[in-house]
Amino acid sequence: MGGNSDCLTKADLIDSIYDNLPFDKQKATQIVEDWIELIKEGLDRDHKVMISGFGVFEVKEKHARPGRNPQTGNKITLSARKVVKFKASQILRKQLNDAVAEEAPPLPPPGD
Repeated sequence: MGGNSDCLTKADLIDSIYDNLPFDKQKATQIVEDWIELIKEGLDRDHKVMISGFGVFEVKEKHARPGRNPQTGNKITLSARKVVKFKASQILRKQLNDAVAEEAPPLPPPGD
């Protein structure tokens, strides 16, 4: 991850393609932007995008529901809307959990 950011950004993806593949910066940018556009189109058309070994992006409908304004405490109605959910594949979950297990300090024996 580049810069001072603690998350992977679109610029990081572009830099990775530029650094690791025989493309100039403009072509790397176009690849990332096309990939993002494909995902957006897939969500709009099919409401689901599955990337094998990574996970599934899926559009879910949230119905209107009662809520509260956190600043005033007044009751409000939250409007119906669509949200994108992500569910990691088993492969990705295993990879993340294996990394956590390697980083975690060993547990002390019982009774210590």
